[in-house]
Amino acid sequence: MSALAIGGVGFLALCALILWQVPIGFAMLGVGLVGYAMQSGWSPALTLLASETSGLLASVDLATVPLFLMMGTFASAAGFSRDIYRAAAAWFGHRRGGLAYATMGGCAAFGAVCGSSTATAATFAKAALPEMLRRGYSPAFSTGTIAAGGTLKALIPPSIVMILYCVVTKTFIFDLFYAAIVPALLALLMNLLAITWVVRWKPELAPLSDPVPMTEKWLALRDAAPVLVLMLAVFLGLYSGVFTVNEAASVAAVLALVFALLRGRLDWQNAWMGLRETASATAMIYIIIIGASVFSYFVTLARVPEALVAGIGALPLGPLGIVACLIVAYLALGAIFDEIAAMLITLPFVLPVIEKLGFDPVWWGIVNVVVVELGMIIPPIGIIVFVLHGLAPQIPIRTIYKGVVPFITADLFLLALLVIFPSLVLWLPNFIRG
Repeated sequence: MSALAIGGVGFLALCALILWQVPIGFAMLGVGLVGYAMQSGWSPALTLLASETSGLLASVDLATVPLFLMMGTFASAAGFSRDIYRAAAAWFGHRRGGLAYATMGGCAAFGAVCGSSTATAATFAKAALPEMLRRGYSPAFSTGTIAAGGTLKALIPPSIVMILYCVVTKTFIFDLFYAAIVPALLALLMNLLAITWVVRWKPELAPLSDPVPMTEKWLALRDAAPVLVLMLAVFLGLYSGVFTVNEAASVAAVLALVFALLRGRLDWQNAWMGLRETASATAMIYIIIIGASVFSYFVTLARVPEALVAGIGALPLGPLGIVACLIVAYLALGAIFDEIAAMLITLPFVLPVIEKLGFDPVWWGIVNVVVVELGMIIPPIGIIVFVLHGLAPQIPIRTIYKGVVPFITADLFLLALLVIFPSLVLWLPNFIRG
């Protein structure tokens, strides 16, 4: 069989296992192990499985994942999302679209201390959606804002998706964190501009609210102060060089725990449930990473990347045309798979193509994150849309999709900027490296 045929059979087998509801990590592990064994024998394949498993379990970079997940668990228990939203709504809620601005900003802030886009969207569906609907905001506009706010999470360092990308591609984590700063700010700006456009186009979608007394504003800001302390501790520690990524994750997890205890919002039952959820999510991520690593070795041994690069090089398309095709494929995958799975399944095939075309892996990492997260709100599936519908079943799915259209447009514009002007991603890490 040719290299592309071997790769195609492996990918089809992987898709078949996933459709049969085999967990994605085990599906990649099984296909990769069998594919490797068929080419080199079972003894090397089992040796590879043992060495990759032990190596990844001992990885210092991957150790940040459970710590950041724990930080998110304690932050949720401490009620940080509610406090962030109350403060933002108190200061901006009386303006046209103020609650939407507050929700978007709150999602961005909470995203910095939470480990999941879907968790961020689900949290603000509980904290913000009832209040927005009570004040007369359109259901479509309200849910669209929350869905778009959830997708900001993966672009805001420290991001678990970025950490996993770096582990798999052997890219320096700080390079991706620095590279994400400008795109994250641009993403937030684009979404805020989308809100501005919507409320000016149809003011009735976001009625004005009564101003909040200054005393209540300062009280709300005081309640949100621990969140600001936590964010500053993580960001200043990371980017000043005082903390490594692991140390920043440890400090953040401990601070989130301390704040939750001091505010009396963490009892033994919540703590136990949070630790169980963290352990479960960590185990799932480790299994996916181990499976992706073994699958990658199978693909590399079969020389699929070289054949794929040669085949794509023969197409009558320029580098940007090929990137555009990959982006369309990722948008489709992001609508079907979890963002981590969609990225890790395809990296063994896609990254060699990107490097052969002359693009920087750091740039592709940021573009990859934007594309996959965007796929989570694009029809016909959109995982975040289904999460919101599950939490607010009285709002039809088509209404939520209608609400996310302005934000999809804004994110597509951002994506075009990042593809056409890679320097928006690369100038900061290049500047810091000197």
